[in-house]
Amino acid sequence: MARAARATLALPALALATCALATLALLAFGRTLAAATGVPASHTAQTAQPISPLGQWETFDDHTGKARGVVEIYATNDALFGRIVQSFTPGAEQQRCEMCSDERKDRPILGLIIIRNLRHSDDEWSGGDILDPDNGRVYRCRLKVDPNGGLEVRGYFGFSLLGRTQVWHRWKPAS
Repeated sequence: MARAARATLALPALALATCALATLALLAFGRTLAAATGVPASHTAQTAQPISPLGQWETFDDHTGKARGVVEIYATNDALFGRIVQSFTPGAEQQRCEMCSDERKDRPILGLIIIRNLRHSDDEWSGGDILDPDNGRVYRCRLKVDPNGGLEVRGYFGFSLLGRTQVWHRWKPAS
């Protein structure tokens, strides 16, 4: 009977030892991975950080699908903003936002800030607005980088269901 009791106690002790060794191996692997990638070991077990929307993005016309221009997304005081830095429309250098009804009215299209005050939350940026310079309307806005590297830009009224989404692509100027 004493032998059976010792065997019963040995199994949990063996399982505990195996778990401890596995944990040590994972920690060692994390440190090795951290050394190889430059990412601190404390971050290796966490989920991947979302890809940043900062940078220049090529925009497309909803109706024709043709490239329309380039918007630069930048951060100021923990909020994201976006401005038109290039247009593929002939004569855009002289165009102004005539349809705008706020402080952007009659401002040049090039350099016009069309995305304002987006804040990071989970895997998206929201809480700000986006301007459609063609009609002067201002919509609530949400940005999210999709798994393929595109930027989902959603403009909407009230609820996110009442709006439209465009997918912008990282701008790679021709070399």
